[in-house]
Amino acid sequence: MAGESERLNAPISTQELERRWNAVRKAMEAQRIDVLVMQNNNDFMGGYVKYFTDLPATNGYAMSVVFPRDDGMTVIGQGPFGQDRQLPPEGDGLRRGVKRVMSSPSYASAPFTKEIDAGLAEKAMAAYSGGTIGLVGTASMPSAFVDYLRRGKLSNAKFVEASDLVDDIKAIKSAEEVAIMRRTALMQDKCMEAAFAAMAPGKKEIEIAAVAEQTGHLYGSEQGLFLCSSAPLGTAQMQANRHLQNRTLAAGDALALLVESNGAGGYYTELGRTAVLGKVSQEMKDEFEFVMKARNFTLNLMKPGASCKDIWDAYNQFMRENKHPEEQRLYCHGQGYDMVERPLVRFDEPMKLKANMVLSCHPTYTTSGAFNWACDDYLITDAGPERIHAFPEIITEIG
Repeated sequence: MAGESERLNAPISTQELERRWNAVRKAMEAQRIDVLVMQNNNDFMGGYVKYFTDLPATNGYAMSVVFPRDDGMTVIGQGPFGQDRQLPPEGDGLRRGVKRVMSSPSYASAPFTKEIDAGLAEKAMAAYSGGTIGLVGTASMPSAFVDYLRRGKLSNAKFVEASDLVDDIKAIKSAEEVAIMRRTALMQDKCMEAAFAAMAPGKKEIEIAAVAEQTGHLYGSEQGLFLCSSAPLGTAQMQANRHLQNRTLAAGDALALLVESNGAGGYYTELGRTAVLGKVSQEMKDEFEFVMKARNFTLNLMKPGASCKDIWDAYNQFMRENKHPEEQRLYCHGQGYDMVERPLVRFDEPMKLKANMVLSCHPTYTTSGAFNWACDDYLITDAGPERIHAFPEIITEIG
């Protein structure tokens, strides 16, 4: 294939892409699926197109990928009307494994454009009008896109849900992917360290979050959420997004910060901690000690072959027995090209844990006087989960 463009930020290896394509095509053959089609419009939870192409969907602009079992991909993205370009077998240095590039100026904010990309996808899949078409990532695929494909020139095709087919492969990380995610975790350690070093009375929450984000950018981070919130000791306050980060810090405040960003190359991990401008209260110490117990209880269950439902049920039984709030949110989940990726550790997830999955674990609950939590990522191994962050497992005291 052609040499990778120098513009690419930490591209995945072509060998890794080929590993994914081969694994997916083998699964397609087993399930008698002729072609996959997917669409994403962001790089927070739009990891399918990134997984196949090493190119992220961004900024709400739709990016569609047609992945045949026996031919090169077609990529459909933002651009001028009428672009329909054939690429050489070696690619163009940016798009690897892509045979055809198509574009249109279509936008989710302009509903009258809703069928343009679907029309291009239909054109790209014309050879499969009597075959089986797998839909990947249907939770993020617009209904207008799928409805057009079903009723148009592909109406004789059989459409099947193929998200599980891809998820089962995507959730298990290769050695190359694990190495990249370790680097992302270490980057986040630096983000948290820099943000807490910048904390001082008189600064706004959004300034502290901005330090974490800027630090990540220096190490190649492309995207992320930086949630934080502060409150006087004795007051519980959940972390929040930028629109709610206008409060000014004062001496004695506690601040909870979640660094939920990707690193160079687009893989997500997440790190969450609390810092206090002063001394940590005894209540916070006691509850943080329990958070560690609750997290370790979960970690002891996170082994290859474990059922997510069983972990969820056992964890909530543990919380009830210790007279603490049951978890009703998502407190443990996979990560990768998606900020939240399968498996989800909860009662309705059918996927079991396997070695080389990377999961975030963040037990979280509030009491009357404190927000109690900790968040780190773990690699599932045959010997049990391995923490890939290195930031101290403490509540940080500042000043």
